[in-house]
Amino acid sequence: MGGLLYVVATPIGNLEDITYRAVRVLGEADVIACEDTRQTRKLLDHYGIQKPTISYHEHNELDRTTELVSRLAAGAVVALVSDAGTPLVSDPGYRLVHAAVEMGIAVQTIPGPSAVLAALAASGLPTDSFYFGGFLPAKPGQRAKALEALAEAHATLIFYEAPHRIVEALETVEQVLGSRPVVVARELTKLHEEFLRGSAAGIRAQLAARDSVKGEITLLIGKATAPPVDDTPLDEAVDALMRSGLPRMDAIKQVARRRGLSKREVYDQLLRES
Repeated sequence: MGGLLYVVATPIGNLEDITYRAVRVLGEADVIACEDTRQTRKLLDHYGIQKPTISYHEHNELDRTTELVSRLAAGAVVALVSDAGTPLVSDPGYRLVHAAVEMGIAVQTIPGPSAVLAALAASGLPTDSFYFGGFLPAKPGQRAKALEALAEAHATLIFYEAPHRIVEALETVEQVLGSRPVVVARELTKLHEEFLRGSAAGIRAQLAARDSVKGEITLLIGKATAPPVDDTPLDEAVDALMRSGLPRMDAIKQVARRRGLSKREVYDQLLRES
């Protein structure tokens, strides 16, 4: 008879943010698969849970999946956790859950903390429809293209971002998406929790003025709305987007969309003005 795989959400900061069921399941599991055993041990020690742990992270996920599925097939109860929040959400775990499902092994989820939902709930942005895109690309050009692809989405956009990249990420948001409302949620549920609300330009200026930016960051961007009238000359508008990292043809496409023109119309006008 097969075992049971629990996918257990754990606190994203405050150790009190864990369910009674999660504590019970962690205490009853045969083994706890952790993204970082040292990080998880802090939580387990806090609740007096003495259970064996095994590392399960992006660098050993493939090999560990085979090992853990073998244990599950032999009847073991495995609890999967990440360093913080809900496993599989920009964290390891997909391979294990997928393999367990393919093997007919029962998988149960223990819901709980998630930085995505925590940030959205307190952001003040629309919550009826949202898109979570994980981490934005690190390279400016790729980041600009990723945001351009979502420019018309009628949903609140949510991303994780590294503290050392948040200032340049906000610059790209400003250049690609304009003056939409933006929220930066930092260190959620922790002692120095902070919500910065405003435009990408305004929040970027606040963060750029600091000696450094630290902590876990969730970036939220308001829905697409009807674009305002833009009288900027076409060549200047295209050049501005290219400076943000967009290739020329992608910049032309975005300007065309904002002006209600076809890409060919913008391209032809640029040729006439050159």
